[in-house]
Amino acid sequence: MSEEKDGMIQMALEGIHAGFPSPAQDYMSGVIDLNKELVRHPEATFYGRVVGDSMIDAGINEGDVLVIDKSLEPSEGDMCVCFIDGEFALKFVSFHDPFAAGTAWGSFAGAGGVVSSPDRRGAVREIRKAPVSYNILGRRDIWLLPANPKYKPIHIQEGNDFSIWGVVTYVIHKTK
Repeated sequence: MSEEKDGMIQMALEGIHAGFPSPAQDYMSGVIDLNKELVRHPEATFYGRVVGDSMIDAGINEGDVLVIDKSLEPSEGDMCVCFIDGEFALKFVSFHDPFAAGTAWGSFAGAGGVVSSPDRRGAVREIRKAPVSYNILGRRDIWLLPANPKYKPIHIQEGNDFSIWGVVTYVIHKTK
């Protein structure tokens, strides 16, 4: 059942029902190539493994595998891999001061569908965002927001050595 053929892993073609089981699904009938399934831009995509707990409240655990697309332009609320002052950081990107009146840092749920209390048990999730274009380094205030109250937001300022390496499109983590 878990036979691998040319990098492909067997897959139930009809899907796995989360409700009542289907008696017709007693067999594996296809294969899946996870690179084809999860990677839209192969030349600009890389994988990374999470270290640390600053994104735990977003369901991102130490050891999770991230699919990161460098060809996507970050939008408000995107989870991104950033490089700041010699270190990599996984954070939500915001163009608004999280401490300003009317904002709710700590239960941050950026525009376009980042959920403030996601289910931590899902094995693979796609992070979906509304398409919004920003010239992020030219005219916007930039904040990097953690998803753990133990950590403070990072305000990107002119003197910081800063770049966004890519936007996280999928998170893969163990359930057992």
